[in-house]
Amino acid sequence: MADVTRVAVLSDTHAPRFWKACPPAVAQRLDGVDLILHAGDVCVPSVLDELAAFAPVHVVLGNNDGADVAAWGAPEELHLTVAGVRIAMLHDSGPASGRLPRLRARFPDAGLVVFGHSHIPWNEESGGFRVFNPGSPTDKRRQPQGTMGLVELAAGRVESAEIVPVTP
Repeated sequence: MADVTRVAVLSDTHAPRFWKACPPAVAQRLDGVDLILHAGDVCVPSVLDELAAFAPVHVVLGNNDGADVAAWGAPEELHLTVAGVRIAMLHDSGPASGRLPRLRARFPDAGLVVFGHSHIPWNEESGGFRVFNPGSPTDKRRQPQGTMGLVELAAGRVESAEIVPVTP
């Protein structure tokens, strides 16, 4: 297999209300990643500075993010290519019903769409097109655990994508 790019995916950290500092279980999984994607609702840019100590960070604006997060470098929508995989990022993907075909139509050139907002982990793939929400590591709401995502990319393919629990 070609060289693999390891990507950590986070969303909805909601600092400082829920994210006081990088939780140890999150830091453990960030160790050794090549890139971090944050799908918004960072709330304070210091979280991004903290994450950038582990690996380069790409982030999009969430509905709770302000001008300071935008100034850090967060657009409302982001397109990038990593290990030959075209990635689209946004915060709110809309309703769960019809999500995959709707996002495929909106981002026809993407192989991976990363989103957040709902705090509900979502990992769905069809025909080489994957939509992925890592959930929230700190504000699980009605979910059984706080979560984040780990994705491996290589040679233009999503080799693996998993939702990882980070709270008991």
